[in-house]
Amino acid sequence: MSDNPYYLDYRNCRATLRKRLAEPAPGRIQILTGPRQVGKTTLLLEMQRDLGSRALYFAGDDPNAALPGFWERAWLEAEGRALPEPAVLMIDEVHHIPEWARQLKGRWDGLKRRGTRLHLVVSGSSSLRVGAGSRESLAGRFERITLTHWSVLSLSDAFGVLPAEATETAVTLGTYPGAYAIRGDHDRWRAYIRDAIIEPAIGRDLLALGVIRRPALLRQVLAVALGSPARIVSLQKLQGRLQDSGAIETIAHYLDLLQEAYILAVLQKYSAREHRRRAAPPKLVALNNALLSASHPDGPPDRRAEPARFGAWVENACLAHAVNQGQNVSYWREEPLEVDGVIQGAWGSWALEVKSSGAISSTDLTGVLEFCRRNPRFRPMIVTGAGEGNAGDRFGVASMTWIDFLQRTKLD
Repeated sequence: MSDNPYYLDYRNCRATLRKRLAEPAPGRIQILTGPRQVGKTTLLLEMQRDLGSRALYFAGDDPNAALPGFWERAWLEAEGRALPEPAVLMIDEVHHIPEWARQLKGRWDGLKRRGTRLHLVVSGSSSLRVGAGSRESLAGRFERITLTHWSVLSLSDAFGVLPAEATETAVTLGTYPGAYAIRGDHDRWRAYIRDAIIEPAIGRDLLALGVIRRPALLRQVLAVALGSPARIVSLQKLQGRLQDSGAIETIAHYLDLLQEAYILAVLQKYSAREHRRRAAPPKLVALNNALLSASHPDGPPDRRAEPARFGAWVENACLAHAVNQGQNVSYWREEPLEVDGVIQGAWGSWALEVKSSGAISSTDLTGVLEFCRRNPRFRPMIVTGAGEGNAGDRFGVASMTWIDFLQRTKLD
């Protein structure tokens, strides 16, 4: 997430790839990354169908890919198709190919020298595994696109449900499209989230990197993080809550890895001074509320019976939505004042207070107003409960309900 890639939903990602593949070939290698189970393979197969004989699709984790000479034959076929007209080679889960980045570099350089009109699109679920290889070997030769966690509107469009229903689902059960059809059977749904998303992200993406020396500690860090949605957690306290003791540096490193795996967002404190940002404790946000529901022993919260827990999940969903839309999100706290989210990016510069239930009072705005006084380029906004969308008018600040916020692709 530090490379400032494009962050796009399914529809926009498809449109962007189509536009780039219409450019003269060979263009830069298109590297598609993103969370597990958000449709990267589906997108590539859809584009293969649209392009017909011009496109070849291969999966790096296909057993046939391990056979001798497989990739040499694949490249020959792809380059052969590029002779009468431009063609596209798509390699899914590319990180399963040994020394994939070095191989791609050599092949792409050869295409450029010969003028072969072949586009390359590769994908991978692990930002670390794909990102590390691309930075080391493919500098100047690639463009990276991140297919993000699904938004409320994507869920609504794909399954034909009203946006309000999709928004409620996003808070309680998340937005993984593969899990939507089985949401009525919570045990089956939970098993899917764990077996298809959480375990592969940890066991196959992170552990395969060889940088996890204490797998049990990594799992404990994840469990504590998912049990603390949208909370500021000091690493010292986090260390104290773990059964397995670990150095602060190790815990911080594991949080960064979970962020690179698109599981968590580790929000830093907003400050103009770099050393103060790094010294402050992080705010932990699950990037999809499905991860919260699958990990909590009681499942999703009841809005009426558990207003505090539901409120924390709403705040988590709102901050995750901003991150997944490609915004730079942090928080701010100067005791006793706090700002839930500090947003910078294409949406503009905002100080966000999330209050999903109850009437809004001037006290609720103290933190965002003080922050905006100290940082005049930011505008205050309050995210309210249902029926309170205009509550900010009487205080002269922007406001909208959390239902409306989660359906936005920009703030205005």
